[in-house]
Amino acid sequence: MGNPMRIRASANGDVVEVKVLMRHDMETGQRKDASGKAIPAHFIQKLVAKCNDKVVLDSLMGTSVSKDPFLSFKFKGGKKGDKITVSWNDNQGDSRSDEAVVS
Repeated sequence: MGNPMRIRASANGDVVEVKVLMRHDMETGQRKDASGKAIPAHFIQKLVAKCNDKVVLDSLMGTSVSKDPFLSFKFKGGKKGDKITVSWNDNQGDSRSDEAVVS
């Protein structure tokens, strides 16, 4: 399991803004180590965000996303006190899921 994500969610009326900082190396598979050996690809492939178990963001990622990705998005229909869950899976079978409450 990866390192914990930092999730912040705030409501302004019925619009919720979510900011997520994910800790992940996001290796492309094209870099080489000091001995010249290729570093294997290791990157987040799928990310899903839910508000009270309803999907509000479903995304596919690839090797072009930087190390420790930051994601910010907005959606309508949320309110203070709602539970936000963000989950990801990577190409090596690792996964992570974290939660936050809308403030």
